Amino acid sequence: MSASIFFILFFTSIFLDIEASNGNCTHGTPDIRFPFQLRGHQRQHCGHTGYELDCKNGTTIIHFPSYDDLVVKSISYDIKKLDLNNPKNCVPEVYLNLNLSLTPFQYYHAVKEYSYLNCSVRISPPLIEVPCLSGSDYHVYTVDLSLAVPDSCSLVKTIPIPFMYSPYLSDNSFGLGLTWSLLGHEDCEAKQGQSSLHPKREQQT
Repeated sequence: MSASIFFILFFTSIFLDIEASNGNCTHGTPDIRFPFQLRGHQRQHCGHTGYELDCKNGTTIIHFPSYDDLVVKSISYDIKKLDLNNPKNCVPEVYLNLNLSLTPFQYYHAVKEYSYLNCSVRISPPLIEVPCLSGSDYHVYTVDLSLAVPDSCSLVKTIPIPFMYSPYLSDNSFGLGLTWSLLGHEDCEAKQGQSSLHPKREQQT
């Protein structure tokens, strides 16, 4: 192989590695390292099963089979916190459908059991209707378990979630913080560097 062809292939591989690490996720790409992996853009040993991320329309997302895609806002590795955004702008819907038992994650904030009620008529305060889950002829509320279910309402589900609905906390990300318990803090680059610093000794015969 001539020197010119070698250098072309060498610099092409560097360029492709840079493109792969960026993953073309241009909208506030978080720092992605172990245990997370950007699917199709990073080597498999750099991530762990269940922590796969994807790049869709220039945005880093994570898919939950029990719900749908959520946008990855940031990842804080020191406190093991994954901050997410809901593209549908309805965090109570995420709470209602997201089954974290099927994932390696738990809610970052402490959880408490709340009930979702589906009511045929509007309920007077202090109950506050969840607008993104309600329609013209049905009204959805999240309530404390101590509240007796009104006659005009039926129980949808009782689940442990970080917060009940409040119009003051109704943005697309509040409460959508997850954490993980996987041991180990080193990313794949650190592991590779460590192995290169401590080469395996050959056994003497």
